[in-house]
Parts: sequence; structure tokens; C-alpha cells
Amino acid sequence: MRRFEFTGATAVVTGAASGIGAALAHALAHRGSDLVLLDRDTERLDAVAAAIRAEHPDRRVHTHVVDLADASATAAVAEEIRHGHPRVRLLVNNAGVGLGGRFDQVTFDEFSWVIDVNFRAVAQLTHALLPTLKAEPGAHLVNISSLFGLIAPAGQTAYAASKFAVRGLTEALRHELVDDGIGVTSVHPGGIRTRITENARIGSGVSHEEYAVGRAQFEKLLTIAPQRAAEVILRGVERRRGRVLIGWSAKVPDLLARVLPASYNRLLVNGLNRGVARPAVPAQRSADTARDAV
Repeated sequence: MRRFEFTGATAVVTGAASGIGAALAHALAHRGSDLVLLDRDTERLDAVAAAIRAEHPDRRVHTHVVDLADASATAAVAEEIRHGHPRVRLLVNNAGVGLGGRFDQVTFDEFSWVIDVNFRAVAQLTHALLPTLKAEPGAHLVNISSLFGLIAPAGQTAYAASKFAVRGLTEALRHELVDDGIGVTSVHPGGIRTRITENARIGSGVSHEEYAVGRAQFEKLLTIAPQRAAEVILRGVERRRGRVLIGWSAKVPDLLARVLPASYNRLLVNGLNRGVARPAVPAQRSADTARDAV
């Protein structure tokens, strides 16, 4: 499969109002792509679009304000994109939400909200736009999973379930779409410096004291700039990488899960007690629908 060509492409990016999503939008515009940007946060999304238009006046930038937790709204925006942008070459499902708490500390509605945004919306947008991608030569699909699509620590049942589902969907699509000439990449970011801890929801049964301790510990891990993450992702897209891990905070746990698939959690707990990790806060980002994404 030949390298991905950004110039002249139209790229759809969800969760584009801040973090990795905003960084991807800027980096794609710099590489010559037109943009279709989605987010729930109108003000931040407009600011990102305005900045890109000012820096790259020759790029076409369209925005859609949508809450991906709403399946009907997701379907409607997908239809708008299909009719308004028939030559989409790149789809980046980046938006996602975080929820801290063990399975018995969250309500099923809270659990379902995470699954809806982090997985159902990814599958729904991909399904709706797949005919468009198939019609565009050299197209590519990127789904942002997480470190917690590689490991599943205690306190992250909903988040890990959703991100493992994204990983499984993406891997299956990679095998299914190879004959169509569509590249597919699963991305697993580690500690990206985003608004994650500001935006993550707390399970109804989680005490604020417990969450505050976890938040303070977790914020120490957020060392990678979103711009750096965006560059790593787009290099992977250009080279048609099937999987992209960002940072040692993703690569080391991935290795642990391979070597100790049934017992890595004990090492993670020991690590968090030293300030290396904390399972009560999501390991990637909150996102446009909880407020915004990566």
C-alpha cells in the first residue's frame, strides 16, 4: 500500500476543539488537507477553526457541533458530511470521554454513556462514512483507542471496555479493508498533556477525596504535548502503520500485558503507589463530548 497523501485530501476529525484533536487539525492543515471538524464545544471549536483559517487561508475548514452521545445527532452529522464532502480521504475518530470508578461505583447509565461516546459513535461514524472512504483512492481510517485499550486496570471498567472495543473493531477493519486499499490505524496514547483531568466524570459512588488523590497522581503522568502526539499519529498514517503507541507510558504497560497478561495489575498498583500510575482517572483523555477530547 502506497504512502498516504495529505495534500488535496479532506480529513474528518472528531473531538477537534482541543488536545490531540486540535493538534491533528493544525498538523493536517499544515500538510495540505482540507478539514471537517467535529466537537461538542462550540466556542473552542470555532477558535480552532479560526486559527487554522488565519494560518492557512487556502484551506477549507468546515465545523459541525455535535454531541456524539446522541445517536440521532451522530447519524445526522454523518449524513451531512456524506453529502457535503463526497471525497473524504481520512477519518480520525478521536473524541472520547472518561469516567473514573470501579464497576460497582458507577451507574449503568454512566457506564452506557462511556460506551456510547467511545465506541458506538466510532462504529456509527465509520459505518456511515465507509462508502465515502471506499470511493476515495488511498483513503485511511484512524481510531484513537488508549493505553487502556492495551491494559485494563481496576477503576477503569467502562473506559477500558470501550477502548478495547475500539481496538477490536479497528483490528478487524484493518483485515477487512486491505483489499479495498484503505489503511487502518489503531492509536494508543499514553500520558498526553490535555484537559483530561478537568473533564473526566466521576462515578456516582466514588468519593471526591478518592478521586482528588487519583487526579493529583495521574496529572504527573501527563508529560507529552498534544502536538507531539499528533505528529507521531500522522507519521503512522503516512506510513500506513497498523498500530501506533505514543510514549513509554503506553509502550511499557503494553509490554507488561504481553509478558504478564493475568497479573500485570499488581505491578501497576505498585507503580501507582510510587506515583507512576493511578487507575481512578482515565489514561488518555476526556473529550469533546464530556466536554472535549484529546
